[in-house]
Amino acid sequence: MASIQRTHCSRGPGRGTAASIAIGAAAGVTAAVGLLVGRKAATISKIGKGHPLKHRALDVAAGGMQPKYPLDAMSTYLNGFHMYADDMGRQVEATHFCIHLQHDLHQCVIFDRNAPDARLIGIEYIISEERFRSLPEDEKRLWHSHHYEVKSGSLVAPGVPDLAEHAYCEDLVTTYGKTFHTWQYDRDDFPYGVPQLMMGFTEDGQAADEMVQARDERLGISTSGKRHNRADIPTPEVVPGANMWETGRTVQTRIEETDFKR
Repeated sequence: MASIQRTHCSRGPGRGTAASIAIGAAAGVTAAVGLLVGRKAATISKIGKGHPLKHRALDVAAGGMQPKYPLDAMSTYLNGFHMYADDMGRQVEATHFCIHLQHDLHQCVIFDRNAPDARLIGIEYIISEERFRSLPEDEKRLWHSHHYEVKSGSLVAPGVPDLAEHAYCEDLVTTYGKTFHTWQYDRDDFPYGVPQLMMGFTEDGQAADEMVQARDERLGISTSGKRHNRADIPTPEVVPGANMWETGRTVQTRIEETDFKR
């Protein structure tokens, strides 16, 4: 009888074994979900200082129960630098989280850094060269090229292997961006004022060395190394109309009082 039982078991797992596997898989999934929920709760608690207990409890509950599809779809994390469209002396670091919404359009939310308590400072839309060429001339004034940001190594995808980052940059080098910052965090600790149009750098010597160096040290990267790695990426011809500030004239948003229409 013992030999018959051993022969039967050698044919594959029995019902008991299969049930154990199913229970183990379910336990694993439950543990993973619990870990994610716990991590979310821990992250929320880090930025809950000073909030009433009721608000903190609601934040934790919402963080674990509500689906947030646009946030889940953000597949790309980029770090770079912007300057105000009317003042090259005002330069800030910008951490982007982007969704590839259409084949020729990315949309990004921008924070001052990648941290749980990061400040939401703006948005950027990134389009293909083909789409940019089709824009009206007045609209083109709001956009900047990405050729230098890519080629100089100042625009990076932290944590992504160089080979994958290089492939992404091959596509990004010909794109154009329209960026507005809603929080002038280089001046104020609160989002005062109207959104400001931002631009990107186009030549060496424009971005402050200390700003780039501080970013590199914090993220553990090398901008010069990125530049060297991307030397083989062809530099595109910038389409006229972008980077308007290079002409010596620029545009910027201002508050204007106007009649209210009913």
